[in-house]
Parts: sequence; C-alpha cells; structure tokens
Amino acid sequence: MEEIRENKIEGRNAVMEAFRSGRAVDKVFVLDGCQDGPVRSIVREAKKHDTVLNFVSRERLDRMSETGKHQGVIAFAASYDYSTVEDILALAKEKGEPPFILLLDGIEDPHNLGAIIRTANLAGAHGVVIPKRRAVGLTATVAKASAGALNYTPVAKVTNLGQTIEELKKEGLWFVCADMGGTAMYDLDLKGPIGLVIGNEGEGVSHLVREKCDFIASIPMKGDIDSLNASVAAGVLAFEIVRQRGC
Repeated sequence: MEEIRENKIEGRNAVMEAFRSGRAVDKVFVLDGCQDGPVRSIVREAKKHDTVLNFVSRERLDRMSETGKHQGVIAFAASYDYSTVEDILALAKEKGEPPFILLLDGIEDPHNLGAIIRTANLAGAHGVVIPKRRAVGLTATVAKASAGALNYTPVAKVTNLGQTIEELKKEGLWFVCADMGGTAMYDLDLKGPIGLVIGNEGEGVSHLVREKCDFIASIPMKGDIDSLNASVAAGVLAFEIVRQRGC
C-alpha cells in the first residue's frame, strides 16, 4: 500500500533517530523476544511517546521489510505532525467562534480520513481528533486525499476518545454521533460548541463512545441500501451544522 511504503522506517538507528528528531511515529514493530540494548532503547522511546508498539515474529518483519535490513525494528511515521486538542480549542478561541470539532472513532481507510479532513476544513471545523489505535494515521495517502486541507486543519491524536469527549464536555462542548436509528438531524439543535462523532466504516460508533454522546443523529435516506460511506455521512452532518450555525 502506498501509505505504508512512503512512511516506513527500517533499522535500529533510523528508528531511534526518528524519535530523537521529534518526528511523529505512529507505530513500531519490534522482533518479539529481542533483548538487545538498542532495541530496548527503542521500546522505551515508543512507550515514552505513547506510540503503538507491536511485538511480532521475524517472519512478519521480513514480509514487511523492503530493504531486508530491518534489524528487528520497523516503524511507520506520520507524513504530517499532529496537533493537540488544546491547539484546536485555541484556534476556535482565536477565531472567536464556538468550537466545532470532528471526532473519528476508528476510521481505517486513508481515503476516507483524507476526505473527512477536507470536509472539516470546508465546513469551518476547527480540527479533527483521531484515536491512536485501530485507526489510520496521517499517511501520505491521507494527505493527498485531503487535497491540501492538512496544511490548514489541525489533527490531534488521542489515546482514549471517550476520555477526550469527557474532557471536552468540561470545556462546554456537547456531542452528537452519526448512527442509524437516531433522531433525524433536521430535528436536532446543532448550534453552539459541538463535537461531531463519526464511526468506523463497518461497525459505526463504538458502544463506549456512543454512550458518551449527548445525541444520536440519523441522516434521512430514501434509497434501497442502509448506510452512507463514512466520509459522505461526515459531510452531510457537518454541513447541516454549518447551516444551523448560520455560517
């Protein structure tokens, strides 16, 4: 896959240098059982940065490797630096607007993530929040699919999406998630400081995250199939929020 090839770092020195340089590293794959000093140092760095750490077999590393010289370590770095949730709130404050944030619960397709970031920018959202695990990061494919929006729209990566929602509620935000069987979006008040939660392409919003949302919004549909693509659903709901906010 293009996004893996363009962001892969192989070898102990190269991976350690990525951490030392401050580069955003999404995932590290380490040879299971390896106790070499340099590998232990990489594991410590990964834990310190809360990077997703996977201990795997040599066979899997060999399959992933393009150089054949992985030395028991392969990392995947982000194409863009991540922002923080605080950065997103600060941007809303700077613009004098009530915060409008998209939170993505496990989007795995890089084209979907890029399209949603593009939508977020065009809808005037102040940022996008994604989880560190079980979701795609800011790969080269995501950047391309965003059509340049990544240069303007901050994306924060968090360990626990549910906890982040709770913290944002303390900042005055309320949350609506997209799901079938909810209240028609036209019947909800979507103004004010708001977080729009979009779920995984196949499973939708997880139960734990859904429980923390204040409202469930459904998109009225007339066709013969039962769901929209995640990025399309994000666009429909985001621009209903735009309409209601009078922007």
